[in-house]
Amino acid sequence: MGLAIGTVELNSVASGVVAGDEMLKSADVKLLMAQPVCPGKYVLLVTGDTSSVETAVAAGKAAGRDKVVDSIIISSIAPEVIPAIMRSTAPKQREAVGVIETYSLASAILAADYAVKSSAIDLIEVRLGRGLGGKAFVLITGNISDVTTAADTAKIQLGKEGMVLNIEVIPSLHKDMYQALL
Repeated sequence: MGLAIGTVELNSVASGVVAGDEMLKSADVKLLMAQPVCPGKYVLLVTGDTSSVETAVAAGKAAGRDKVVDSIIISSIAPEVIPAIMRSTAPKQREAVGVIETYSLASAILAADYAVKSSAIDLIEVRLGRGLGGKAFVLITGNISDVTTAADTAKIQLGKEGMVLNIEVIPSLHKDMYQALL
């Protein structure tokens, strides 16, 4: 059984702190993120076994009441996604780079999971709403075929909910631009 990840996004910082406290008290989960994001939201991200994450997310949603904007649980998250959220990856640039831009933080996490599970790509980063007006994006690298497949998979999966803002695949990104992304 793999690692699960769960997030609760709220439109109130105060309610976010209360929800986070309840999430951590309700289950044996590890807190990955608890912080304000643009525009005036608060996001909580936890990981652990599926049952614990489900319990924590339910507790966070109950505590957040009508301030909850969105939540997700991915019961078997690809292991590459968590380091990319924490910005602790620095893969070497390969042939192509893809940018998957979404309207919500939860959608970016899902996009990263879909992308890495669909193709032999490396995740560069999953950027969650800090300084982005509530949007998020995923950066991937790999050969052009794999990056295109990963981007298309994310677009198809997330397109059902209308959460994809834009997807770009750059066949050969300039090395200086790649360094700027890191």
